[in-house]
Amino acid sequence: MKQIDKILAEKLLHIGAIKLQPANPFVWASGWNSPIYTDNRVTLSYPEVRNFIKVELSRLIAENFGAAEVVAGVATGAIAQAALVADTLGLPMVYVRSTPKDHGLENLIEGNIKPGQKVVIVEDLVSTGKSSLKAAQAVTEAGGEVVGMVAIFSYEFPVAAQAFKQAGIQLLTISTYSAMIEAAAQSNYVKASDIDTLQQWRQDPANWTPTAGVD
Repeated sequence: MKQIDKILAEKLLHIGAIKLQPANPFVWASGWNSPIYTDNRVTLSYPEVRNFIKVELSRLIAENFGAAEVVAGVATGAIAQAALVADTLGLPMVYVRSTPKDHGLENLIEGNIKPGQKVVIVEDLVSTGKSSLKAAQAVTEAGGEVVGMVAIFSYEFPVAAQAFKQAGIQLLTISTYSAMIEAAAQSNYVKASDIDTLQQWRQDPANWTPTAGVD
Protein backbone atom coordinates (compact mmCIF):
# COMPACT_ATOMS: atom_id res chain seq x y z
CA MET A 1 0.00 0.00 0.00
CA LYS A 2 1.37 3.40 -0.99
CA GLN A 3 2.10 5.94 1.70
CA ILE A 4 0.04 9.12 1.88
CA ASP A 5 3.00 11.35 1.03
CA LYS A 6 3.67 9.49 -2.22
CA ILE A 7 -0.01 9.37 -3.14
CA LEU A 8 -0.31 13.14 -2.84
CA ALA A 9 2.98 13.71 -4.67
CA GLU A 10 1.63 11.69 -7.59
CA LYS A 11 -1.57 13.74 -7.59
CA LEU A 12 0.32 17.04 -7.52
CA LEU A 13 2.52 15.96 -10.41
CA HIS A 14 -0.46 14.67 -12.39
CA ILE A 15 -2.46 17.91 -12.20
CA GLY A 16 0.56 20.15 -12.74
CA ALA A 17 0.64 21.66 -9.25
CA ILE A 18 4.25 20.49 -9.24
CA LYS A 19 6.28 20.94 -12.41
CA LEU A 20 9.78 19.52 -12.88
CA GLN A 21 12.21 20.91 -15.46
CA PRO A 22 15.75 19.85 -14.52
CA ALA A 23 17.05 20.64 -18.01
CA ASN A 24 15.27 23.98 -18.28
CA PRO A 25 15.07 25.38 -14.73
CA PHE A 26 12.66 27.94 -13.44
CA VAL A 27 13.82 31.17 -11.81
CA TRP A 28 12.14 31.91 -8.50
CA ALA A 29 11.29 35.41 -7.28
CA SER A 30 14.31 35.08 -4.95
CA GLY A 31 16.54 34.75 -8.01
CA TRP A 32 17.26 31.07 -7.33
CA ASN A 33 17.48 28.67 -10.25
CA SER A 34 15.17 25.75 -9.60
CA PRO A 35 14.31 22.48 -11.36
CA ILE A 36 10.92 22.53 -9.63
CA TYR A 37 8.00 24.92 -9.42
CA THR A 38 5.08 24.33 -7.08
CA ASP A 39 1.71 26.09 -7.08
CA ASN A 40 -0.74 24.35 -4.78
CA ARG A 41 -3.50 26.80 -5.68
CA VAL A 42 -3.98 24.55 -8.70
CA THR A 43 -5.39 21.87 -6.39
CA LEU A 44 -8.49 23.97 -5.77
CA SER A 45 -9.57 23.33 -9.36
CA TYR A 46 -9.61 19.56 -8.83
CA PRO A 47 -12.31 18.50 -6.33
CA GLU A 48 -10.87 15.02 -5.75
CA VAL A 49 -7.40 16.39 -4.96
CA ARG A 50 -8.82 19.32 -3.00
CA ASN A 51 -10.86 16.95 -0.83
CA PHE A 52 -7.90 14.62 -0.32
CA ILE A 53 -5.82 17.53 0.97
CA LYS A 54 -8.63 18.82 3.19
CA VAL A 55 -9.07 15.41 4.80
CA GLU A 56 -5.36 14.81 5.34
CA LEU A 57 -4.66 18.27 6.78
CA SER A 58 -7.63 17.85 9.11
CA ARG A 59 -6.36 14.41 10.14
CA LEU A 60 -2.89 15.77 10.92
CA ILE A 61 -4.41 18.46 13.12
CA ALA A 62 -6.85 16.14 14.90
CA GLU A 63 -4.14 13.56 15.62
CA ASN A 64 -1.34 15.92 16.61
CA PHE A 65 -2.78 19.30 17.55
CA GLY A 66 -6.15 18.34 18.96
CA ALA A 67 -6.07 21.19 21.47
CA ALA A 68 -6.27 23.77 18.66
CA GLU A 69 -9.12 26.24 19.04
CA VAL A 70 -8.50 28.34 15.91
CA VAL A 71 -7.23 27.57 12.40
CA ALA A 72 -5.03 30.27 10.85
CA GLY A 73 -4.28 30.28 7.13
CA VAL A 74 -1.21 31.99 5.69
CA ALA A 75 -2.08 34.39 2.86
CA THR A 76 -2.60 33.95 0.12
CA GLY A 77 -1.99 30.35 -0.86
CA ALA A 78 -3.36 28.73 2.29
CA ILE A 79 -6.48 30.86 2.84
CA ALA A 80 -8.79 28.50 0.97
CA GLN A 81 -7.16 25.41 2.50
CA ALA A 82 -7.52 26.82 6.01
CA ALA A 83 -11.20 27.60 5.39
CA LEU A 84 -11.86 24.03 4.22
CA VAL A 85 -10.03 22.58 7.22
CA ALA A 86 -11.70 24.89 9.72
CA ASP A 87 -15.10 23.91 8.33
CA THR A 88 -14.23 20.21 8.56
CA LEU A 89 -13.05 20.54 12.16
CA GLY A 90 -15.81 22.96 13.17
CA LEU A 91 -13.30 25.59 14.32
CA PRO A 92 -13.04 29.37 13.88
CA MET A 93 -10.72 30.51 11.11
CA VAL A 94 -8.50 33.56 10.56
CA TYR A 95 -5.85 34.35 8.02
CA VAL A 96 -2.52 36.13 8.30
CA ARG A 97 -1.42 38.67 5.71
CA SER A 98 2.20 38.97 4.62
CA THR A 99 2.02 42.70 5.40
CA PRO A 100 -0.62 44.81 7.21
CA LYS A 101 -3.48 46.10 5.08
CA ASP A 102 -2.64 49.61 3.90
CA HIS A 103 -6.08 51.07 4.61
CA GLY A 104 -8.98 50.82 7.05
CA LEU A 105 -7.96 49.07 10.25
CA GLU A 106 -4.57 48.11 8.76
CA ASN A 107 -5.05 44.52 9.91
CA LEU A 108 -2.28 41.97 9.72
CA ILE A 109 -4.63 39.22 10.86
CA GLU A 110 -8.12 39.04 9.40
CA GLY A 111 -10.55 37.54 11.87
CA ASN A 112 -10.54 37.35 15.63
CA ILE A 113 -8.06 35.61 17.92
CA LYS A 114 -8.81 35.83 21.61
CA PRO A 115 -5.88 36.14 24.05
CA GLY A 116 -4.62 32.70 25.02
CA GLN A 117 -6.41 30.78 22.26
CA LYS A 118 -4.51 27.82 20.88
CA VAL A 119 -3.90 28.25 17.15
CA VAL A 120 -2.82 25.79 14.47
CA ILE A 121 -1.41 27.34 11.31
CA VAL A 122 -2.14 26.01 7.83
CA GLU A 123 0.38 26.56 5.02
CA ASP A 124 0.23 25.43 1.41
CA LEU A 125 3.98 25.25 0.82
CA VAL A 126 7.09 25.52 3.00
CA SER A 127 10.41 26.48 1.41
CA THR A 128 12.85 28.37 3.66
CA GLY A 129 10.20 28.73 6.37
CA LYS A 130 10.59 32.51 6.67
CA SER A 131 7.05 33.49 5.66
CA SER A 132 5.55 30.63 7.65
CA LEU A 133 7.36 31.57 10.83
CA LYS A 134 6.58 35.24 10.25
CA ALA A 135 2.90 34.30 10.29
CA ALA A 136 3.43 32.33 13.49
CA GLN A 137 5.05 35.38 15.07
CA ALA A 138 2.06 37.53 14.06
CA VAL A 139 -0.30 35.06 15.74
CA THR A 140 1.78 35.12 18.91
CA GLU A 141 1.88 38.92 18.94
CA ALA A 142 -1.89 38.93 18.57
CA GLY A 143 -2.15 36.91 21.79
CA GLY A 144 -2.58 33.45 20.33
CA GLU A 145 -0.60 30.37 21.29
CA VAL A 146 0.77 28.52 18.25
CA VAL A 147 0.44 24.80 18.92
CA GLY A 148 1.82 23.70 15.55
CA MET A 149 1.75 24.05 11.79
CA VAL A 150 0.57 21.81 8.97
CA ALA A 151 1.26 22.16 5.26
CA ILE A 152 0.52 20.46 1.97
CA PHE A 153 4.13 20.19 0.84
CA SER A 154 7.65 20.95 2.03
CA TYR A 155 10.88 21.25 0.05
CA GLU A 156 12.68 19.91 3.15
CA PHE A 157 15.40 22.55 3.01
CA PRO A 158 17.87 22.10 5.91
CA VAL A 159 17.60 25.83 6.63
CA ALA A 160 13.85 25.47 7.16
CA ALA A 161 14.24 22.51 9.50
CA GLN A 162 16.69 24.54 11.58
CA ALA A 163 14.43 27.59 11.62
CA PHE A 164 11.42 25.63 12.86
CA LYS A 165 13.57 23.92 15.49
CA GLN A 166 14.83 27.27 16.77
CA ALA A 167 11.30 28.66 16.84
CA GLY A 168 10.08 25.63 18.78
CA ILE A 169 7.26 24.99 16.31
CA GLN A 170 6.40 21.53 15.05
CA LEU A 171 5.74 21.34 11.31
CA LEU A 172 3.88 18.41 9.79
CA THR A 173 3.27 18.07 6.06
CA ILE A 174 1.21 15.71 3.93
CA SER A 175 3.94 15.33 1.34
CA THR A 176 7.59 16.20 0.91
CA TYR A 177 10.26 16.75 -1.70
CA SER A 178 11.73 13.32 -0.97
CA ALA A 179 8.38 11.63 -1.52
CA MET A 180 7.88 13.63 -4.71
CA ILE A 181 11.23 12.47 -6.13
CA GLU A 182 10.31 8.85 -5.43
CA ALA A 183 6.90 9.30 -7.03
CA ALA A 184 8.40 11.07 -10.07
CA ALA A 185 10.98 8.31 -10.54
CA GLN A 186 8.47 5.48 -10.19
CA SER A 187 6.03 7.06 -12.64
CA ASN A 188 8.80 8.00 -15.11
CA TYR A 189 7.86 11.66 -14.79
CA VAL A 190 11.55 12.47 -15.05
CA LYS A 191 14.53 10.56 -16.43
CA ALA A 192 16.63 8.50 -14.06
CA SER A 193 19.58 10.78 -14.82
CA ASP A 194 17.62 13.77 -13.48
CA ILE A 195 17.22 12.33 -9.97
CA ASP A 196 20.73 13.28 -8.85
CA THR A 197 20.17 16.82 -10.13
CA LEU A 198 16.96 17.13 -8.13
CA GLN A 199 18.67 15.80 -5.00
CA GLN A 200 21.64 18.16 -5.31
CA TRP A 201 19.42 21.20 -5.80
CA ARG A 202 17.67 20.63 -2.47
CA GLN A 203 20.96 20.56 -0.57
CA ASP A 204 22.03 24.02 -1.73
CA PRO A 205 19.23 25.70 -3.73
CA ALA A 206 20.65 29.21 -3.41
CA ASN A 207 23.85 28.29 -5.24
CA TRP A 208 22.61 25.57 -7.58
CA THR A 209 23.15 26.12 -11.30
CA PRO A 210 21.41 24.38 -14.22
CA THR A 211 24.56 22.37 -14.96
CA ALA A 212 24.97 21.12 -11.39
CA GLY A 213 25.14 17.36 -11.28
CA VAL A 214 25.09 16.98 -15.08
CA ASP A 215 27.90 15.05 -16.76
